[in-house]
Amino acid sequence: MTNNSHQPIQKLLELIGFENFNIEANDEGKISISIYDDAIKNAARFLPDLETAARLVAKKNNLFVAGVDINNYRKERERLVELPPMNAYERRLVHVELASRPDVKTESVGEGATRRVSIQLL
Repeated sequence: MTNNSHQPIQKLLELIGFENFNIEANDEGKISISIYDDAIKNAARFLPDLETAARLVAKKNNLFVAGVDINNYRKERERLVELPPMNAYERRLVHVELASRPDVKTESVGEGATRRVSIQLL
């Protein structure tokens, strides 16, 4: 931690029991929190509540939390999007439309009526 103003957030994370975390502020003063904890297998369950707690502590101390991430869960989720199941024609439209984008990879996944398009940012 490089900034004393982050102390309330640091204290919250330590009280919860996190030991390995990083708190950074951008040029606008928005705080990003990254937590690394092998004991948490399902980050999606904890993120909303943890983010709410962090934002409440931050607000009380005139800080702004831009985001919280556990074990890079959010970062990874931003890279992969799965669309709802589609028929072959609709899937093809998605593949053709995104084929010209070098920063995107598309793939059809699933079988039968549950086949859908997975879109990944590279």
